Amino acid sequence: MAAEARIAELKLQLPNPPKPGGVYKPVVQVGNVCYVSGHGPLKVDGTLITGKVGAEVTEEQAKEAARITGLALLASLRAHLGSLDRVVQLVKSLGMVNAVPEFGRHPAVINGYSELMRDIFGENGVGARSAVGMGSLPGNISVEIEAIFEVTG
Repeated sequence: MAAEARIAELKLQLPNPPKPGGVYKPVVQVGNVCYVSGHGPLKVDGTLITGKVGAEVTEEQAKEAARITGLALLASLRAHLGSLDRVVQLVKSLGMVNAVPEFGRHPAVINGYSELMRDIFGENGVGARSAVGMGSLPGNISVEIEAIFEVTG
């Protein structure tokens, strides 16, 4: 099933694509590869999920923040491509979790994002991935994720 139809079937709502918070492009395409800059957990209402995992934010809340981050990332990719049906596969993702030093379940948090990608793109939504902890993230967001996608010309 095509990605756009799957998004509709799952009743997912993507936020408006976020504007860059600095001097960079949200998506850069080189040939059939799109590099998507780091995105945070931007909700449809325009607010961000903030707080440090293991302190103000639970693991489950952070997992949901990672899922919401995936929706924001896809909003920028859709704005660039015109349609997510042009995605061939997710190649690589880097998930960063704003966590207390004692927190060690970063992969479980980023699974919220990875499960979303699999739900939308099927096995082509399962790519290589890193999930790491950070001492802080911009604006105290709970999660930031960047990704690389192969797309049709």
